[in-house]
Amino acid sequence: MFVVESYNGTKEENYELVLKQLTALIEEEKNVIANLANASALLNQFLSEINWVGFYVKDGDELVLGPFQGLPACVRIPIGKGVCGTAAFEKRTVRVADVNEFPGHIACDARSQSEIVVPLIKNDEVIGVLDIDSPIKNRFDEIDQRYLEKFTNILTEYL
Repeated sequence: MFVVESYNGTKEENYELVLKQLTALIEEEKNVIANLANASALLNQFLSEINWVGFYVKDGDELVLGPFQGLPACVRIPIGKGVCGTAAFEKRTVRVADVNEFPGHIACDARSQSEIVVPLIKNDEVIGVLDIDSPIKNRFDEIDQRYLEKFTNILTEYL
């Protein structure tokens, strides 16, 4: 049973708690969809000022929508296009302070103003991406990036 925790510490302490919660949620489960679904739900209840959080899974030359929390989203994104496709193509986290200034941004939710996308990498191959959108410009900082990269590293261990 999952119990919602109070996140009363520093940003770093709160993220450390979320990393422990993630491990507890997925360490005994082998199903990819179940683990991605629980991971997106965990981040949705933890992160403030977001309007979408979820995963896109690599399928050939595209990213295909996976488990998420938020409004209905774009189903397929070509590798190399938009923020998600760029993160997958470049195998690196892409943090965008203002999506309106990102060339080729793919707008699935008009409320989104900033975004962070972290690639899921297993055996040096991108298998998908974690995508988080916010209705606030410049919502994501270096701390978010560092801990979301740790989050995806833990997650890919169990995928």
